Amino acid sequence: MAQKKAKNIAEPLKDLVALCKRRGFIFPGSDIYGGLTATFDYGPYGTELLRNIKNEWWKTFVHQREDVVGLDSSIMLHPDVWKASGHIASFNDPLMDCKQCKSRFRADSYFEERGMGEGLDLAATVELHNKHQTELACPDCGTRGQLTAPRQFNLMFKTRMGATAERDIEVFLRPETAQGIFINFRNVTDSCRVKIPFGIAQIGKSFRNEIIARQFVFRTREFEQMELEYFCQPGTQEQHFSHWLDYCMQWLKDMGLRTENLRIRHHEKEELSHYSDATADIEYQYPFGWGELWGIASRTNFDLNAHQSLSGKNLDYFDAEKNERYLPYVVEPALGVNRLLLAILSDAYVVENPGAEQRTVLKLHPRLAPVKAAIFPLQKKDGLGEIARKLYLELADFFPVDFDQTGSIGKRYYRQDELGTPYCITIDYETRDDETVTVRDRNTTEQQRMPLSAVKHFLLEKIFSRDTGISL
Repeated sequence: MAQKKAKNIAEPLKDLVALCKRRGFIFPGSDIYGGLTATFDYGPYGTELLRNIKNEWWKTFVHQREDVVGLDSSIMLHPDVWKASGHIASFNDPLMDCKQCKSRFRADSYFEERGMGEGLDLAATVELHNKHQTELACPDCGTRGQLTAPRQFNLMFKTRMGATAERDIEVFLRPETAQGIFINFRNVTDSCRVKIPFGIAQIGKSFRNEIIARQFVFRTREFEQMELEYFCQPGTQEQHFSHWLDYCMQWLKDMGLRTENLRIRHHEKEELSHYSDATADIEYQYPFGWGELWGIASRTNFDLNAHQSLSGKNLDYFDAEKNERYLPYVVEPALGVNRLLLAILSDAYVVENPGAEQRTVLKLHPRLAPVKAAIFPLQKKDGLGEIARKLYLELADFFPVDFDQTGSIGKRYYRQDELGTPYCITIDYETRDDETVTVRDRNTTEQQRMPLSAVKHFLLEKIFSRDTGISL
């Protein structure tokens, strides 16, 4: 049969990937040893961008809400947690191997990329494999007829915990942060003044032994999640589901993502997970196509019920206003930090005037930008360096600032444009005479002259006010 060639999904991202490495946002993991597949290290500017994203999420979803508290649960949890949640029994992907080159890959992705179906489960991939077995070619070596039948593969990373080999136990690196919230539900209600409806939020690392880990940082084996479990009275989950879907979408727009690159996809009934009575994905149009960014799921009371049953601990909630006990229902907005970072970088990446006058710029929201302002003394000598250094130290008390005195002003602007720095301040000879400086806007490249004493207030107002004054 004629085979549909799989798309090279790395190609649309290559320019952004190159910028991320060149400017210190994201590096390949273990780079000096040839790399480790689907692992990445975040450089100085990538680290700042990640921190800003998480701080903005925490501020909006925890600090600015009276009905949400925070948590930081352990990465390694008791093995029974994953029995209760169903991860040990059902957290699987269909897997195929090539007998010739020993490559391993997901069967559903293999057939979907060749236009042979979508949303395929294990049974469907086995049926396709058996029907076309002699014609199927390995995507790595090209050999036909050497692919094994699909089989289930659990995605959790295993490790051992214990001081001695005789007493150690098998544990797993958590594949999600949600279960750490569920098993602490009673601890939170007993120790904090919370009442239904309320949420518990968490930011933390998760690990999944993905067979297909690709598309830069979109799908990796180690990733970070920002999750919220919102507990509510049974029967009210639909209104809370709608609220959080709108709330999350608005926050993405507030962070500068363009409306035309966002859409909501509601799951059909047959797509729903066994624990869900409603799920929707906020999808983003990445350079390689639409992909899931944020999942909002109404999880019923499946998790609390499962942990209560296996642990034998009572996890119900006493509603004093209604004078009744019940297991709360849960609405879960779950967002991957790394996917959001990729969406933010993709949305902000702009190449203007292709050709001789080409300018590459990251039009990041000012509150997300890793560097808020850059200070440029026109010369190191004649006292300009000292004036610039004094301004740098004044601003550094409030936000990250770059100090750059090498190369022409044009080259310095170019570097900061690629970093997404909203404003550049040049200290020149006029500064010595009238104590004014030139402030350049990243997006428009327009420059204005202002008193040196006004720079701090100007930047604080522009960067941190809700109305940034910058077109995004």
